[in-house]
Amino acid sequence: MKAAQAITCALACLLTVSVFGQTRVYQEGKLPNDSRLGELRHLNNYFPFAVPDSTEKWEARRDQLRMRLKVALGLWPEPAKTPLNAKIYGKTVRDGFTIEKVYFESFPGHFVSGLLFRPEAGEGKRPAVLTPHGHGGRMQDHGDKIGSLIDNGDEKYENSGRFPKLARCAQLARMGCVTFIYDMEGYVDSLQIPMEVSHRLNDRRPDLESPARWGFFSAQAEMRMQSIMGVQTWNSIRALDFLQSLPDVDGKRIGITGGSGGGTQTILLGALDARPIVSFPQGMVSTSMQGGCPCENCSLLRVDTGNVELTALFAPRPIAMTGANDWTKEIQTKGYPELQQLYKMVGDQDDVFCVSYLNFGHNYNYVTRRHMYHWFNKYLGLGLDEPIVEQDWMPFTKEEYTVWDDEHPAPEAGVPHEVKLLRAIDQDSNRQIAKVLRSAENKVEALQGLHGEALKAVVGRGLSSSDEISREKVGKNERDGYLEFADILRYGPGKEEFPVASFFPTKTKWTGTVVVWADGDGKSGMYGDDGKPNREVATLLDAGVSVFGADLYYQGEFLTDGKSLESQRLATTTSRKIPAYTYGYNDSLFVQRVHDLLTLISFV
Repeated sequence: MKAAQAITCALACLLTVSVFGQTRVYQEGKLPNDSRLGELRHLNNYFPFAVPDSTEKWEARRDQLRMRLKVALGLWPEPAKTPLNAKIYGKTVRDGFTIEKVYFESFPGHFVSGLLFRPEAGEGKRPAVLTPHGHGGRMQDHGDKIGSLIDNGDEKYENSGRFPKLARCAQLARMGCVTFIYDMEGYVDSLQIPMEVSHRLNDRRPDLESPARWGFFSAQAEMRMQSIMGVQTWNSIRALDFLQSLPDVDGKRIGITGGSGGGTQTILLGALDARPIVSFPQGMVSTSMQGGCPCENCSLLRVDTGNVELTALFAPRPIAMTGANDWTKEIQTKGYPELQQLYKMVGDQDDVFCVSYLNFGHNYNYVTRRHMYHWFNKYLGLGLDEPIVEQDWMPFTKEEYTVWDDEHPAPEAGVPHEVKLLRAIDQDSNRQIAKVLRSAENKVEALQGLHGEALKAVVGRGLSSSDEISREKVGKNERDGYLEFADILRYGPGKEEFPVASFFPTKTKWTGTVVVWADGDGKSGMYGDDGKPNREVATLLDAGVSVFGADLYYQGEFLTDGKSLESQRLATTTSRKIPAYTYGYNDSLFVQRVHDLLTLISFV
């Protein structure tokens, strides 16, 4: 393109209060035919995985999603890996394995607690398994239901079957694996952020909403990308650090497995951390329900993606799972074939496996555990004869499984700790940014690397190609010294459209420059009370500059009553006032308006 024909776009963020003289593009009473005005997406929608048609495209998508995860989970920049100060004590011996109590600090003053299972015999370095437990806690007890579960085929033994999450740990230890099961926030010994906050919060807490004192799920926390899900994911990363620090662990042979909410954590950890070489995320690899607990949701996480694609981020490392008569019941036809397709493209199709048992409900039962034992035996190189049959064991006493005691008192908990933790995480993030800037030769490039990458993840879209945008000409008026146009711009991939008004100078020769006018009042902000271009726009026209303005999403002609939007819509899947239930699946109003500006700039 010749230089004289080149168009320079400037983004003029000029706020005015004018609301008169707006050129209407749509007929009176008609709204834009924009998909964003439809029902908001939520955790119970359909989340298919579209496999890219080349390895190169997948790698680009993979890198984009991993950055999205880091930003969404509050792990960009990554927090400082402070000393774990791990304590291991209180050994108990069972037939074929031992257990010990563990706690360490994932953040200074914030403790991760759990039980460490080790093989009773043998020496040297062993493979290790990290197992986030999921809802019900590591001490989940089927109690009186165990009889019916045995009759139904879910479990085999009355003793160990009562405690299915510990059963897998005991068997893995008997198979030769050092296994660590750790408490999710609010469960068993992890009480610093109580259950009522980490998993059951329903309403806003006005006393924890200020810039000086904020809690989880507040606006202050959301702006900082702070969430229970993010803290739990960091706990998982630090739990891997803990396992790798043990003298009897082979750090190159680590597996991860968890069920339900622990399956969600397994998916996320596998997506973000390269250390696990094999994975078994159970009960959450689904194109249907994505995880109903606040601890499984955070803002930004599943905008235009879902659990199957997030699971695929583990590829080409071996991964397996089972389906059940729950939200995973269609996995054999929706999700698993796509995972097979991806693995065939980037590695070995045999390294992904799924089988369904629709006679069982949501589970990580004896039948499912058999598949996990086989998978880990194969890919951790345990060399055990198959089939591996789980053995019974005697349940632990409360004294044997409780981490805190007189010699190891429980740490500070409740609101004071919550406030202190979030402020400390915020301060650490600021320190990480300052550290990068101090050491950077080019501070602008360093900022672009930090904030620029984060902004890309938040916005999720760049400039569009010409074939993605179409223009519908609605009107053209010849005015004194300029032409006035009315158009509808459409962004095809998102089924988005919005009205545009533009001015082209005729009294002065056009310089080839275009100003994109971004205004709080939409395109009406370009007009004065007399219906003509306001003073600033008129000055630009006199200088030979063309000006484009638009009603961005929920401005001007997007509003049925003409009144400015006071609050954003919320997803209707639940009455719980948790921001992530909306913004974990839908772009914010800010991002949607940025999308419209990008479409307009791309068109210009």
